[in-house]
Amino acid sequence: MDHKDVFASLQTVCSEVILALNGSLSNSSSHVDATDRLLGVMRQVQEHGRAVEPLITGFTTVYHHFDLDAQTPGNGYRTLVKVVHSCVIHIIQKARYIASNCTGAFFRMDHNVTEVEAYCSALCQLRALLYLAQILLNDNALGQLYSQDEGGLSKRFVQEYISMDKACFYGRCLGFQFPPSLRPFLQTVVISMVSFGENYKKQQTGLGMAALSFFTSGKYVVDPELRGKEFERITQNLDMQFWKAFWNLTESEILSSLTRIASSVVQVNVTLTVPAEGLSLPLASDPNLSVDVNPPLAHWGPGPVNVRLISHTLRQGQDSAELLALSRPEGPQLTLPGSFNRQTAPLSPCLLIHFHGGGFVAQTSKSHENYLKSWSKDLNVPILSVDYSLAPEAPFPRALEECFYAYCWALKNCHLLGSTAERVCLVGDSAGGNLCITVSMRAVSHGVRVPDGIVAAYPATLLTTDASPSRLLTLIDPLLPLIVLYKCIDAYAGASCQSVQPAQQLDTLTALGQDTIKILSNFAQGASNWLQTFMDPKAQSSSSSSSSSSSTTSSNGPSPSKSLSVERPQDVQDYPENFEPLRSRCLADIQTPHTPIMKNPFVSPLLAPDDLLKGLPPVHIVASALDALLDDSVMFAKKLRNMNQPVTLNVVEDLPHGFLSLFQFSKETQEAADICVKRIKEVLQQEELPAAQRQPGII
Repeated sequence: MDHKDVFASLQTVCSEVILALNGSLSNSSSHVDATDRLLGVMRQVQEHGRAVEPLITGFTTVYHHFDLDAQTPGNGYRTLVKVVHSCVIHIIQKARYIASNCTGAFFRMDHNVTEVEAYCSALCQLRALLYLAQILLNDNALGQLYSQDEGGLSKRFVQEYISMDKACFYGRCLGFQFPPSLRPFLQTVVISMVSFGENYKKQQTGLGMAALSFFTSGKYVVDPELRGKEFERITQNLDMQFWKAFWNLTESEILSSLTRIASSVVQVNVTLTVPAEGLSLPLASDPNLSVDVNPPLAHWGPGPVNVRLISHTLRQGQDSAELLALSRPEGPQLTLPGSFNRQTAPLSPCLLIHFHGGGFVAQTSKSHENYLKSWSKDLNVPILSVDYSLAPEAPFPRALEECFYAYCWALKNCHLLGSTAERVCLVGDSAGGNLCITVSMRAVSHGVRVPDGIVAAYPATLLTTDASPSRLLTLIDPLLPLIVLYKCIDAYAGASCQSVQPAQQLDTLTALGQDTIKILSNFAQGASNWLQTFMDPKAQSSSSSSSSSSSTTSSNGPSPSKSLSVERPQDVQDYPENFEPLRSRCLADIQTPHTPIMKNPFVSPLLAPDDLLKGLPPVHIVASALDALLDDSVMFAKKLRNMNQPVTLNVVEDLPHGFLSLFQFSKETQEAADICVKRIKEVLQQEELPAAQRQPGII
């Protein structure tokens, strides 16, 4: 539907509701207060619609200039328009229902008023984002998506983010911009995060805290407004250790077991420790000469690198004594069915090397093995996934050094991995996509063989605080709020790191044992808290406000980052007269990363000089239109295209950041994951074979 038709429908249906409500007021005296509220909010919606329509018209006139090309529509301006359309369409649908049913005996007036008020608030905040995007559009050159002025919109957006109300996007409006199939998952994530945050820093380990959170989550299911306020408070004021702990819940044995039920069965899934030994590889330009590659050295000296080998079919070398000597005692071991006769398939000509996402601060290959197992089956190739050290304990360049070393070790020892490595593809998502690019850049600079191609899903290519239209979405994104993005950048750049140390690997069995000891008391305490909440709602309200107050006044100590949370920021002056976005009572505690490391080309490859990018292999980027990092992908693809470097960009619709980990949740995420598989096949030069011709595995 054309945007003019959408906004015309909005005005019409709001007028119909107003007319119907005025008629109902004359015939009945019940629900007078609620009816007056609904009349008021409908007039507000009409006012917002009249103001937003010309903004949308302006963006639709020019946003095609910011696409990679005519065949690849996608950039942050398009996304903002799409999100506003989604919000308006939700309001139209709700208003039509109200106009048709408001006089009925079973019409729930209070419920419907609250629904429309929530979406009216969302439309108000989106209107503010459009004004900010308009500033960006006017200040930047045509085709440039990022603000180039550090004192311009980037700073002003942070100021607005601190004070703008965001709770409406995490309550009743949660996930309105995403497909209906994903909304239950997003609701589960938000409720889990809020419950987990409520019990954070209590004396529990990960699984025990999850058990306690389970019983405190009920109130957030039945009260969307409370959920939104608590999510806003938690995301704005909890530290990096909270995010690491929450994201690492996917590493727990219970959650891993649940995902393992639905995942493909593979014959090889073993964790290895690669020793810290110097390597010698042939020089790419002259194989008669060699290049020495040192083990990772940054911050604490030479150290081993942990990796995971996944293979749907057992291949030569994968059961060798030399490889099994590297297996980690606490990790999964090579186990085969009793009827298996240990016949091994020949070496594969292909090898896939994977770097996982997690913002450089969380997760391991264990959180990603679900789709890696599926890929190993579909591609019939061995996959080596690198468990690099995580920030803030291991800031840049430790992760890059470990990934580059693992890449070089895999090239030299491919026969142990079940491959001849004639074709090698690097693949990664988010932070892992960044590492795919920077590892290849390092291979170019060292003179060793570069991979045959890169497949990067929603990669982070600019780890700076520069604003862009897609990054404005961090105001409404439940998976990647701005403060979380900044904390990840801050941790990886090492801006607030007081000391660095080797990251300790989690012993899952030990943690599980500790949880088992405490789990009964946690269940009892959680159940008691949950019941008390329903018996005495005021106590919860008091507790929330108290914790909110203490959070906003807390200090993290001295840091190179700039704190913008001391005072309420000055209002942005570019809003029109008589408009002001809704303000939050809970100001964000944002530490703005500010260090030259962020502009290092091996941190932000979008800023890399052309000479460093010219040697890259073909780069295939798979991005999402609703991802806050969309503009990272578009601008990096443009940069490579302008250098005549081979690059492709696929922009999938309606999916959030991190969709690879959700590939089994919906048809849309599965189709997006299939695009990644298609691009990997192009790199490996695989042809589609009938199922009967593929090498069989144990299923």
